[in-house]
Amino acid sequence: MSQATKRKHVVKEVLGEHMVPSDQQQIVRVLRTPGNNLHEVETAQGQRFLVSMPSKYRKNIWIKRGDFLIVDPIEEGEKVKAEISFVLCKDHVRSLQKEGLWPEAFSQVSEKHNNSRNRQTQPELPVEPQSSGEESSSEDDSDLFVNTNRRQYHESEEESEEEEAA
Repeated sequence: MSQATKRKHVVKEVLGEHMVPSDQQQIVRVLRTPGNNLHEVETAQGQRFLVSMPSKYRKNIWIKRGDFLIVDPIEEGEKVKAEISFVLCKDHVRSLQKEGLWPEAFSQVSEKHNNSRNRQTQPELPVEPQSSGEESSSEDDSDLFVNTNRRQYHESEEESEEEEAA
């Protein structure tokens, strides 16, 4: 099977199929990605451990912090205690919530996560009153686009005055 065909089938499986966790499987939330296809996750009970990504998902599906997964436990693992069996998208989360299979501890987290993403995609720009005939100062950058992917550093007036005096 070619790489493109494999990718097509994996993406179709993840996006289309509705998955219900079995008795052994757990729903977890991704906390961080230390590397080597390992992800640190947290269960609804607060237990943290590493999970491995199977080779069929590597370079086909990307997982980021805050995503939800269904994992299968690995008995022989000391550090890596589970393997990813399914990546949950927003539609899967909603359907699990409707069925009552979603953990209560994650219901508040998923609502906050969705609300913060909505705020980040539509940043509110400050509204300035239109001045009649007056030119705004050239140092006023409030009308520029704000990049939400970068941290905002605010410089106080005291620091800028000290730099100018030196």
